Amino acid sequence: MSDARFFNDEPFLDDNGPDLLGREQYARHAVELLGRVRAQTETGVLALIGSWGSGKSTVLGKVMRLLQGQDRRETWLIAELNPWLYSDLESLTAALFSEIRAALPKGRRWSEVRKRLGGFGQAISPLGKLTALAGLDSEGLIKAFSDRINGDTSASAAKRKAEEALRQAGQPVLVVMDDLDRLTPDELLLVFKLVRLVGHLPNVYYLIGFDEQTLLDVLQRSDLVGNSEPRAREFLEKIIQVRLDLPAFRERDAAAMSIRALNAILDSHNLSMTPGEEQRFSEAHFRHLQDRLQTPRAVKRYFGQADATLGSLVGDVDLVDFLIVTFLRTNEPGAYRLLRRHRAELTGTSLDPSQRRNAQQLGERADRWRNRLGEAGVAAEHVEGVLRLLGQLFPTVQQDLGMAGDAKAAAQRRGIGSTDYFDRYMVFGVPDDDLPEAVFDQALAQLAADAPEEEAAELLLRLREDTHRVTRRIEQRRNTGSPVPVPAAALLKAMADTYGQTTAEPEMMGLVNSGMSLQFLARDLLTDLPPEQRPPVLAAMAATPDGAILATRTLHRATNPDNNDSEHVQTTEDWSLHARDAVAERIAQHLAPSTGRPAEELTDSDTDLIWMWRHTNPDTLRPWLHQRLDNGWELLPLLGKLIQPASHPFPLIDHPTLAGLDAMFGLDDLYTHLEPFIHASTGNGPADEHQANILQALRERRPTTGQTPPANSATT
Repeated sequence: MSDARFFNDEPFLDDNGPDLLGREQYARHAVELLGRVRAQTETGVLALIGSWGSGKSTVLGKVMRLLQGQDRRETWLIAELNPWLYSDLESLTAALFSEIRAALPKGRRWSEVRKRLGGFGQAISPLGKLTALAGLDSEGLIKAFSDRINGDTSASAAKRKAEEALRQAGQPVLVVMDDLDRLTPDELLLVFKLVRLVGHLPNVYYLIGFDEQTLLDVLQRSDLVGNSEPRAREFLEKIIQVRLDLPAFRERDAAAMSIRALNAILDSHNLSMTPGEEQRFSEAHFRHLQDRLQTPRAVKRYFGQADATLGSLVGDVDLVDFLIVTFLRTNEPGAYRLLRRHRAELTGTSLDPSQRRNAQQLGERADRWRNRLGEAGVAAEHVEGVLRLLGQLFPTVQQDLGMAGDAKAAAQRRGIGSTDYFDRYMVFGVPDDDLPEAVFDQALAQLAADAPEEEAAELLLRLREDTHRVTRRIEQRRNTGSPVPVPAAALLKAMADTYGQTTAEPEMMGLVNSGMSLQFLARDLLTDLPPEQRPPVLAAMAATPDGAILATRTLHRATNPDNNDSEHVQTTEDWSLHARDAVAERIAQHLAPSTGRPAEELTDSDTDLIWMWRHTNPDTLRPWLHQRLDNGWELLPLLGKLIQPASHPFPLIDHPTLAGLDAMFGLDDLYTHLEPFIHASTGNGPADEHQANILQALRERRPTTGQTPPANSATT
């Protein structure tokens, strides 16, 4: 099946490939029947009857080709008449005789036949229609008027002459008219009047095509028949002598044609389906699609739409999801529009409390979708099938139907059910704010080769601006075994350079910021590396202050499987000890410039690094801080920088913060240094309100004799 077979509504007339629907065989049967009709009567009307899109035009076309290819002595003359073009009987009559005359051979033998047919046409046509027969100019029209006055003006005499000429010629003429069911009631009656009365000529036969039920409905809207189907059938039987009912389009036929069309799409786009994709598409096809693809035209239209929009999406979407979405767009546009309207709910990203899975019973959620589909124009008999298709696309709908929905699987296959890929199905391409899969893979390959080009630069830009989606896509490649290996070391270094510069908004109701997304990915990438490579990579990440923060948090998450903030090392593997020393050394280097400034002038980056140091190697941090205090830093201003003002209702110093202070200073030493301030009378404390609040919190948190502080502290 070529591309042309998708993109037009012309009949299938080529002889290439298998005759899946038996149309060639049926056309031969029709030709044989025409021969038998001709042997028994000198004129007749045959009707090819089938529903819209069932292939009537294809059979009519094959019949004409077969007739024209017969032995010369048996050849039928073919005249095609399109009744849509004419709105009155006179124009239609003129067109009929013009088409019959045009079908006649050009030899001298046929000149008399053409002349007499033209004479009959002129005799029954008003002068204004004569030009349709002979192309007369104004002078010719005047002459024709004169000839009609002076000559034999009897239409019956002209008809007898035409009949005699057609009998003598001895060659049958087949007038083919298609799609009569698409005419208005008045136009349809004109055609039947023409065929029954005017066009009833020797050796002239008619083969007309229509959808019977539609044509009966049209007849019932006419004054002649009225609102009575039995009368409409009786009228039709008076016109038609022989019925040719097109064979039914069986499920087997639909399946064979669909398979052929799908294979043509796959071949033209150099694609193939995995066994899993074949199973998913078969499920969609046999559960609903096959009930809707009931005619060859419906199959052709559906796969034509798929072929028309797939080109810009190859490799960037899931093929089965794309085919299902295309079906909805083509056959259920109302349901298709629902997808965009309810995107957040469908992709599981809605912040609306009423959309949460535990907010409604399963039955209520499923009924809500049924109601939406009905309001969107989905017919009642199709609602359940369309709802099952939505369940295949969206894990959230699958859950609403009481089945397990796998959101991770939808994302891994780049399905529409993932918020990261949803828009691709709506805009028939990769949006400007997204990266095509090929570009994404090119960027990873460039980073792996340490040869970054435009694609790598674009990926790193998106990592800053669209952090959550990019980190998820990298994770998917880690989990699915991408053909392009994920370059863990190169990505970790690039992420360290990006850290602190991200602009992406938080997700999950503000619970996950872009920094956390980078941290989780960095942890996974670090564990992908062989242990001996991890310390130098972490040291390289810590080359900048922001990178040192990411390196510390990555190391902490990788060595604390429970992801808690324990001050104690959860693993004592050699690589982690070496990594802690290397990162702590980098942090000390970044903090070196701060030693020449008073504690009050510490930057946020400086205080972040001090907190990170307490995670990597508190044993080296504590003497460093004591040395700073001995050389001019004041403890209370230092604490004012390290401890941020609390937000109500959270305490200024909680148990984890107290444990962090213990790791950095030792609580005994801390309270000893602050003793004069802690016991100072009201009014003699620090003027700075925040420092005063810290002192009060320390008074309240001071451990009693023999009590040890909690072992956990928060990462700030």
